[in-house]
Amino acid sequence: MPKTDLALLGAAELLAGYRARSFSPLEVTRAVLERIERLNPKLNAFCVVDPAAALMDARASEARWNNGMPQGWLDGVPVSIKDLLTTRGWPTLRGSRTSDPKGPWNDDAPAVARLREHGAVLLGKTTTPEFGWKGVTDSPLTGTTRNPWNADLTPGGSSGGSAAAVAAGMGPLSVGTDGGGSVRIPSAFCGLAGLKPHFGRVPLWPLSPMGNVSHAGPMARNVADCALMLNVISQPDYRDSTALPPHNIDWTASLGAGVQELRIAYSPRLGYVRDIDPEIEAAVARAAQQFTELGATLEAADPGFSDCGEVFRTHWFSHARHMLFRLPPEKFALLDPGLQQVVKVAERYTLADYLDQARARLDLCETMRRFNQKYDLLLTPATAVLPFAVNQLGPPRPENVNDWSWWTPFSFPFNLTQQPAMVVPCGVSKSGLPICLQLVAPAWREDRALCAAFAFEQANDFTGRWPSI
Repeated sequence: MPKTDLALLGAAELLAGYRARSFSPLEVTRAVLERIERLNPKLNAFCVVDPAAALMDARASEARWNNGMPQGWLDGVPVSIKDLLTTRGWPTLRGSRTSDPKGPWNDDAPAVARLREHGAVLLGKTTTPEFGWKGVTDSPLTGTTRNPWNADLTPGGSSGGSAAAVAAGMGPLSVGTDGGGSVRIPSAFCGLAGLKPHFGRVPLWPLSPMGNVSHAGPMARNVADCALMLNVISQPDYRDSTALPPHNIDWTASLGAGVQELRIAYSPRLGYVRDIDPEIEAAVARAAQQFTELGATLEAADPGFSDCGEVFRTHWFSHARHMLFRLPPEKFALLDPGLQQVVKVAERYTLADYLDQARARLDLCETMRRFNQKYDLLLTPATAVLPFAVNQLGPPRPENVNDWSWWTPFSFPFNLTQQPAMVVPCGVSKSGLPICLQLVAPAWREDRALCAAFAFEQANDFTGRWPSI
């Protein structure tokens, strides 16, 4: 196999190659680092790359494989970390000029600690908008991140650096975070498999200042690699008091179970979404029909809740203000102007406003719990739009639309409900851009989303495409 091909292999393929002695972790890491050196100046997916540390990890992994004693599920697999998760020895600046680069940086977030324990080769930190506040990836600190499918377009956000890195072959896996769609939006824009697990499935520390809508999850080129990574990062950590109980689930074990017993509700607009790109709607409709061909029972059905944008904004904006309003004026002025505006909008909220929307959130959760008594999965588009130009908060707004987040209506409702949601490629636009569907599972049932996504992926070839960079 030519050395340049090693960077294009998935995690499971790399592990199989190590077992067969076809190539080594050191060879793979060198190939990935060479690709990062060549492509990152074009895409700006990484804000920190540490070749010396990655090569040290790779040499240690190679020695373990040579001794027949691999360490855990991801020994020797290159992985990147979104720059919202603390990582020992590397600055975690969160895309903000208000962060102190001097640190100290002595702690790993739980997901990072588990990756080290399982032998992963840590490549570096990936770019994020400031504090992950928006669905695109640019910041005053790290500049603009670009989509590998078209560098004039955004990769989405806020895990846009992670998505761009994986889609471009700069490492097969990345850890993203999702507080309103931030794993799923960039996965959709870059043609990846991305999973937002149930809240608490992947322990977090420090806990997100955005409250209990924030999740961490795997981003990969295929569903099996997502499941494999979830095996690692879902392991317990005593520092997160909100984490789910420890478990012994192997998320890869049931991937091949098929969808024959599943009842899937297909909701192309959630019952209220007005604006969606026709190419996306058509691709997701074709995918929905294919699930019936795979043996699932499909029914057109909306989940039964109304537009919950104000519920989400009140929650998210209030927490953003609480995090930032104490900054001294000279530091507040360093923030992304859009984030400054979020803080100012939140100044108008009262405690009664917040509690009213908290009550509405509980009603939303109850609605979805009732819905999932009848349906095993909810199938929707992943986004309402295709990737748009960089350095924009969103695409041009439709007439009479004032909400800048109108193009992400399928994401944030399921941060409010905390249930698992996964995106997987299901089509290609006329302009060659990826299109993804979303599978929303009942509480705690990541296995259903993974199983259905895997069945769909195996029946298609959308994850086999690579961008021409």
